[in-house]
Order: sequence, then C-alpha cells, then structure tokens
Amino acid sequence: MSYSAPERLLRSLGIEEPQDIDLEAVAWSLGAKVKYRPLKSCEARICGCADRAIITVDCTKMPRRQRFSVAHEIGHWTHHRGQLLVCRATDIGSFGGFRKGAFSPEFVADQFASELLLPGYILMPILTQFRALNLKTVTEIANAFKASRTATAIRLIQSNRFHAMLVCHGEKGRRWFLRPPCVPDRWFPQDDLDRDSYAFDTLFGSRVEQTHPRKIGADAWFDRREAERYELLEHTFPLPNNEILTLLTFTDGDMMEEQDTSWSYRRR
Repeated sequence: MSYSAPERLLRSLGIEEPQDIDLEAVAWSLGAKVKYRPLKSCEARICGCADRAIITVDCTKMPRRQRFSVAHEIGHWTHHRGQLLVCRATDIGSFGGFRKGAFSPEFVADQFASELLLPGYILMPILTQFRALNLKTVTEIANAFKASRTATAIRLIQSNRFHAMLVCHGEKGRRWFLRPPCVPDRWFPQDDLDRDSYAFDTLFGSRVEQTHPRKIGADAWFDRREAERYELLEHTFPLPNNEILTLLTFTDGDMMEEQDTSWSYRRR
C-alpha cells in the first residue's frame, strides 16, 4: 500500500486512531508552532524562516474550521515554503482546484489538509462498516475525525467505494463537482440547478438543510436522454458564502454500466 505525504507524516508519529491526530503536535514536529488569536484580514497565515514557522489561526471561527485551517497551513509549510501566501476564508476549504486546477496552491493545501485530517490508512477500514453513502454516514465519520462535513464527504467520494458524486453550486451556477472513477464519465452534472430540484429550493429559498435524502428524476441533474428513465437520491446542505453542497447517490445499477455516449445528449 502506498501512502500520501500527509499519511507518511502521521505514520512517522505513530498515529493509528482518529482521536490521536493532534495537529499542534504534527505542526511542532515540522518546526511550526500554532497560535490562535482574532484575525481580520485573513482566516489563517503562516510566517516562516529557515526551518521554523508560526501558524496563526483565527480563534473566532468554529473549532472544526480552525482545525482545517491548521491542517491547511501545514500543507503550505510542506509544499510552498518560501512563497508568500495569504489565506482568506474563501481560500481555505473551498476546494477551488476542482475548477482552477489541481496545482493551485490553495487546492494543494486543501487536499493535504483533508488527507491529514482523514488519512486513508485509518479511514478505509472504518468505511467497511458502511454499505451506503448518505449525510448520516458523512456526519458520523466527520465527528469521529473532528473534521468538517465537506472535507469528509470529499474524502468519502475519493475513496471510490460508493456510487455517488458531490456537486457544489453558488447563486451563479455550478462551482465544482467531484465524481469517483466508479461512476461513468457520461454522468456530468448540468451547470444550473433545475427549478424542480430540492437543491434549488435550498439555495434560493429556505437555505435550510434537508432532513433526509429525497428521490428525484435523474434528468433534473443530467442533460441526457437516458436520464429520463432513472431516479436517484439527492441530499443538500448549505455552505458558507451562499453556496450549497449536494450529495447525489445513484440507486439504479443500470446507470453505472458503461455505454456508447456519442449520441445520447438531449436536444433542447
């Protein structure tokens, strides 16, 4: 089994359980000290010289947000030492690399943070206890690892164990989406939310998290002729900055079959 850089770091410190992931200790092992105080111009920052650094995190944020920010800055210290980077709220945990490219410094730091908080060698054995992916599963695992639901949901999709995808929308349309290799490429979500979707109501109406996943026609999410034949489960929760994240779970095995896609888009 190969390990990512964050996982190798945790293993070198003998960390084997979710509750043992002490980010201040991890940072200290790399020569960085973590401090918490109110910040106005940014949400977190790191100032380093040679092999020593100070990570400062906004103490007014929620504890799990602070935790992700620490992990994010450790990612910068690992990958971007010597560069001048200021991490605003919209930079941390937005996973902008899904639309800007995987080499964006902020996305690299986000991905590092998610793997540091939810390392695969600890996470994957836990996932064997779950048959289906839903927000209840996401919340249980997020609580175990003291991670945000967004970071947790992304790691669960990246595990490639579930026929599901994540789609993030803002008021101007789709921001990014994440589809695992086990879901065929032809299932590419539309840019704009369908007015009949529950996600549309969450974003533009109630702004309240759905209490449970709801069944909806797949054609509300995918611009394909065949989508009219299928249904899937949709579960949406609000994010900061007037965005929402939707977990789509594929419940029909026929949707997972590979097929010729050269002709199958709907005509409008």
